Amino acid sequence: MTGNESIREPAAEPWPGDEAGERPRSIAPVWHTVLLLAGILALSIHGAMQFASGHVPPHRTTVYATTAVMELVMLAWVAFGLRLRRVRLRSLFGSMTGGTRALMLDAGMALVFWVGAMLALGTLGVVWSGVEAAVTHQAPEIRAGHTIKPGPEQQKIIRVMAELAPANGEQIAEWILLCILVGIVEEAVFRGYLQQQFTAWARGGAAAGVVFSALAFGAAHGYQGVRNMILLTVFGALFSLLALYRCGLRPGIFAHSWHDLIAGLALAFLRAHKLI
Repeated sequence: MTGNESIREPAAEPWPGDEAGERPRSIAPVWHTVLLLAGILALSIHGAMQFASGHVPPHRTTVYATTAVMELVMLAWVAFGLRLRRVRLRSLFGSMTGGTRALMLDAGMALVFWVGAMLALGTLGVVWSGVEAAVTHQAPEIRAGHTIKPGPEQQKIIRVMAELAPANGEQIAEWILLCILVGIVEEAVFRGYLQQQFTAWARGGAAAGVVFSALAFGAAHGYQGVRNMILLTVFGALFSLLALYRCGLRPGIFAHSWHDLIAGLALAFLRAHKLI
């Protein structure tokens, strides 16, 4: 150590491959990650059972508050695991430095990423519907504009989710805050914590980090049905690749937050105009 170097607390490898020759280290105990995954899966199964029954909580504000609390509890659990290894929570976010120019660059990149991801997922959804129709020997229903009509199960999921979309100005404000919180927490948990942890377990294999964190992300959305879970797994993998490319989570946080925001407002609009 030279005189110009100072002792720093151990920190997680921000992103695999940032420092040549160094293998990413596990950032939390194995048991901690296993319990986190078990909790995510349990919540996903609970949500799937609620949606399958068609039960919708009567008060949207209560749902938003409950969701926010669960997100914060998940983040607190991650912070606890990192603390056991003397890793800073801030290290999960990678590179988030720079002034206004860097911020705008990440926002622009997030927009390009989101548009591209929506096109990719839309194409995958159309292919899925075509394959499903071929397997079941049923011709897909086509509406005006050559749009494939969602199947009965998908329509049910859309209707139930639409009931949770904001219905007035106060709820829109609550929805905006919730989307920002979810974007920050879920990117930190899935693309920060889990992606780095899986990469470390694979002895530096970035592909394993991408694949297994994406699978965890898809599995966390059981309430959206099998089809959407698979599509969200692909979405999660794309977010992971974005994080690797930018060596940080900021573009993903932007894209994740406004994706949820736009989806909720779109469902609210369709419900208000009795289109769903």
